[in-house]
Amino acid sequence: GAPATLMALRDAGHEITNLALSLGRPDDHERRRAEVEEACRRAGFGLVITEPPIAMSAADDREAAEERVGWQLAMALDGPDAPDLVVGPSPHDIHHAHELTGRAIRDALADREGAPSWWMWAIWGDLPFPTTVTTFDDRRAVEIAEALSAHAGEMARADHRVHVDARGRLTAITAAEKVFGFGAPALAADRAEVITEVGRRDGEWVLGAPRALDATQP
Repeated sequence: GAPATLMALRDAGHEITNLALSLGRPDDHERRRAEVEEACRRAGFGLVITEPPIAMSAADDREAAEERVGWQLAMALDGPDAPDLVVGPSPHDIHHAHELTGRAIRDALADREGAPSWWMWAIWGDLPFPTTVTTFDDRRAVEIAEALSAHAGEMARADHRVHVDARGRLTAITAAEKVFGFGAPALAADRAEVITEVGRRDGEWVLGAPRALDATQP
């Protein structure tokens, strides 16, 4: 969803932990567990896998899945290693599992005083109000592809390395005007990605300020 942004934060000294909520269908659990472990090793991210993995495939009980996701997020937000920032899918990302996860994040953060900011990404849909742009170079693109390559079974089914590469190049053309307004100067980069930042203020959701990512002070 936002690999260049997460890797930039990692390089700036922040600890990134991937909360893996699901491992797909039961027959794929063993393979996908090994893949996500290897992907996080390559990316330099920590990893927490929900046990048992949450069933959120198309034929599963999505209401029950959303409830379990919310419970898992509540434990993370209230635990001793509570995050300073939550990064996750938009509730409008078309994919049912992404959307139920996005809704669960929204509800978990809305219920907490002093909740951390939420940075939304999108893969299948489009972010309507991107606020933050991360530019990156070919070297970072290779690093992203290397981490994604660990998901060998998923890449054989749909090669998202191509998706991420094409999206990065397209976003470099569109991001400046989407984030800073039409007529804004073009980005001085060949690749970029965007996220939408929101936070809770006085019981309301508010957008973050339009900006280029400063990974040292996110």
